[in-house]
Amino acid sequence: MSTDAGGAPIRVAIVDDQDAVREAYARVIDAAPGLTVAGAGRTGEDAVAIAATGGADVIVMDVRMPVLDGIAATRAIVETGPGAPRILVVTTFNLDAYVYEALRAGASGFLLKDASPRDFVAAIGVVARGDAMVDPSVTRALIGRHAERLRPKAEPAEALASLTARELEVLRLLAAGLSNAEIAERLVVTRETVKTYVSRLLAKLGLRDRVQAVVLAFRAGLVDD
Repeated sequence: MSTDAGGAPIRVAIVDDQDAVREAYARVIDAAPGLTVAGAGRTGEDAVAIAATGGADVIVMDVRMPVLDGIAATRAIVETGPGAPRILVVTTFNLDAYVYEALRAGASGFLLKDASPRDFVAAIGVVARGDAMVDPSVTRALIGRHAERLRPKAEPAEALASLTARELEVLRLLAAGLSNAEIAERLVVTRETVKTYVSRLLAKLGLRDRVQAVVLAFRAGLVDD
């Protein structure tokens, strides 16, 4: 499993109001090389408090919790600005409203609770690296239906005009659901080169993450719904 640039383990906090769920997540994280449990909580307020300590790189966040729900907690954490932990929302409810609200609040990932331990660990790694991850079972349908509501700052035509041909090609592949490794294989370049292209196109488009890039690609008609 991936660690951060300095080789330190990815610090993961778990926030869920069910004791059994927190314990199950903790066992999976403890068993995964490169991950460590950095805290736990039962409410959205606990998540905000954990984020304020700076002790977590990723917070695994439930949606339905007492006191402050996961969506509101995500929004409060993201609004603190650069340096805030990344949020991976995990829920039993495969509902468009939850996914949409989680992404709109600034979550970097969305995963269903029935995902396998392997997918759960992989999602944490993706989010920790600064990428965005949405469960494949809901991604295309969700973004296709809500692309107009998840509106990036720039209009598609105006924004895309600033991209080079290769950056536009990378954007198309991102929107098709390919990982950096898959894009690298497709374009016959290194993963580092793909990361550079992704970072450059996000900067040019003024977007926060890959999810917003995919949204813009859908709105621009680069990907079929």
